Amino acid sequence: MRAFIVELQNQPGSVAAVCEALGERGINISGVAGMTWDGDGAVGMITNDDAGTRTVLDARSENYREVDLVVVGLTDRPGSLGEAARRLADGGVNIEAVMPTSVLGNRVTVAFAVNDAAKAREALGDLIAAGSTAI
Repeated sequence: MRAFIVELQNQPGSVAAVCEALGERGINISGVAGMTWDGDGAVGMITNDDAGTRTVLDARSENYREVDLVVVGLTDRPGSLGEAARRLADGGVNIEAVMPTSVLGNRVTVAFAVNDAAKAREALGDLIAAGSTAI
């Protein structure tokens, strides 16, 4: 599984158009995060169909890139996300996007879209083993 980071215009309807196109194709978005800065923006998405997502984005001539995902389980407490991010940084891994994917009790599952999944798995080791799956 991969994250798709789609470059979008910072204007009403940009996110809606991409999400609607995926939905019309029967593709479910299971994780999403987005940001804008001035006139530019991007949305990061995890879907249930990588090939279908690629087809939809290509047909729409969207500017996008795909990034490997590593999913970890974190304790819901101050500093846990920073600790995981520090492990990745110290391991030489660049975070391209971060998306929470579930919360259950005091556990938060977070998907990191990274430039090197193997290094990320090594850096995050016990967080992955603590009940989450590396994708």
